[in-house]
Amino acid sequence: MTHPLAGRRIVATRAEGQTEELIALLRENGAIPIVFPTIGIAPLEDYTALDAALGRLPAYDWVIFTSANGVRHVCERMQARGLAPAALNACKVAAIGPATEALLRENGVAVDLRPDEYVAEAIVAALLEREEVAGGRFLLLRADVARAVLRDELTARGASVDEVPVYRTVLGQPDPAAYAALRRGIDALTFTSSSTVRNYCTLLGDDALPLATRAVVACIGPITARTARERGLHVDVVAREYTVRGLIAALAEALDSRLPQTPGVDRP
Repeated sequence: MTHPLAGRRIVATRAEGQTEELIALLRENGAIPIVFPTIGIAPLEDYTALDAALGRLPAYDWVIFTSANGVRHVCERMQARGLAPAALNACKVAAIGPATEALLRENGVAVDLRPDEYVAEAIVAALLEREEVAGGRFLLLRADVARAVLRDELTARGASVDEVPVYRTVLGQPDPAAYAALRRGIDALTFTSSSTVRNYCTLLGDDALPLATRAVVACIGPITARTARERGLHVDVVAREYTVRGLIAALAEALDSRLPQTPGVDRP
């Protein structure tokens, strides 16, 4: 039986160098991946705040990571300063999802908390179930552009929160062939973060909505979906499990039930 993704032209908007799992899953199922990196991940220009926070880790009760990128950049910075990532074990550590948790464990860091739902709100809920946060000291290590919900919710409950950027999210640079591939026709657009949505709209300008209208729009979770709707995109698919595999499974289910192949596009 032919897989629902077979022959489909599916756009990956994740940062270049971080699409390997998504591209591999698409190819395994016979899809035609179109790599259109809308974001880039860049190091900080100034490490003063991060270095200061890493120098006082024992003063914190919790360190919270909201992405695998955050883990990667923090561990690299610690190693550059002669610190082992395992120094994070001086605190309790929370991770937003399985990829973030796995990378922490690979670096020798014990993970004390990972919510069942991979969004910031779920971290707050899980913390509240576990202990009283009032009076606690929290270190949030995140991208330079991130939702304030985690900081605001913890602060509102009496916690002391230091929110420190550990990497920058910059506009991606798709090559001309990627733009041409989009305009030849696509079956689906995948978005894995709010930044991918915003930057897709920035990069394509007036073409962003018309291209999306002719495709299924699939988002990795409800926060990304909300951003897409705010930008005027129709959202057809929201993954039930907020992972790349969950996104592909939800997209396959949607394509199986309702989407014909892109008119005018030859299939292998």
